[in-house]
Amino acid sequence: MVFANIEYLFLLLLLIPYIVWYILKRKNNEATLQISDARVYAHTPKSYKIYLLHVPFLLRLATLVMIILVLARPQSTDSWQSSEIEGIDIMLAIDVSTSMLAEDLKPNRLEAAKDVAAEFINGRPNDNIGIVLFAGETFTQCPLTTDHAVLLNLFQSIRTGLIEDGTAVGMGVANAVSRLKDSKAKSKVIILLTDGTNNRGDISPLTAAEIAKNFGIRVYTIGVGTNGTAPYPYPTAMGVQYVNVPVEIDEKALSEIANVTDGEYYRATSNSKLKEVYEQIDKLEKTRLNVKEFSKRQEEYRLFALIALLCVLLEVLLRNSILKKIP
Repeated sequence: MVFANIEYLFLLLLLIPYIVWYILKRKNNEATLQISDARVYAHTPKSYKIYLLHVPFLLRLATLVMIILVLARPQSTDSWQSSEIEGIDIMLAIDVSTSMLAEDLKPNRLEAAKDVAAEFINGRPNDNIGIVLFAGETFTQCPLTTDHAVLLNLFQSIRTGLIEDGTAVGMGVANAVSRLKDSKAKSKVIILLTDGTNNRGDISPLTAAEIAKNFGIRVYTIGVGTNGTAPYPYPTAMGVQYVNVPVEIDEKALSEIANVTDGEYYRATSNSKLKEVYEQIDKLEKTRLNVKEFSKRQEEYRLFALIALLCVLLEVLLRNSILKKIP
């Protein structure tokens, strides 16, 4: 048993002056009926009510103690447990440039990529997974974590326009490498998804691939987009107008990135193809990870609140029945 608000337990110290006050009050009370000699009552049998005189006070003390314990929020928790699970470390590097709004995949490339990747994450509960986003720049949306609920929550907020537009493939790979380089996992993987060619950033894709190779990181690259042209929504004064734009994926660079790092290059021309790609990557080898697990804490105030209520009711009952005072 632990207390979430343990500082409230200091309120128990206030019960000490309350007890002292009660004792002094009982000693200083004068009898309501004074007689010259009480010897005649010496052998009079005592009523059971004499033994109940202090019960209301004790019930009130118990009530206060229970209320303080409720305020301190008692909780039950399990101890930490070490367990060994199967998993690998994976960084998802996702292109969020505006070209990802093309609708050759439904509803568009970015949303299709998010849906399939989310399904992939749900299918690998034991893996450390993180997210890196890139366009003209790059940033980490979520570092490596096994808390996939948090990961998926952050995943849903991914959209275009978060960073400067462009396609910095090399920067995206390099950022993902920086998140994996210190990992102790046997298998470290980057899944790179893009629909364009590298046109921004200070690090070339092949340089980033060499860095990944030096750290034992395999890069699986995915070129997403149909062959030929793709419908792209342009906002105009008359509403959204669709224009067919050419699909330009640097498949040579993506293949070289994969080859340098002993990964694979895949082309996803539709939602079903993209799903197949993730299913193939899902067959990667696994390595053992030591993970500490613990169960969630449960609030345990109900019993103490019930005892406090019963004490109050019992005190009221005694004061209005057996121990009722006559005015």
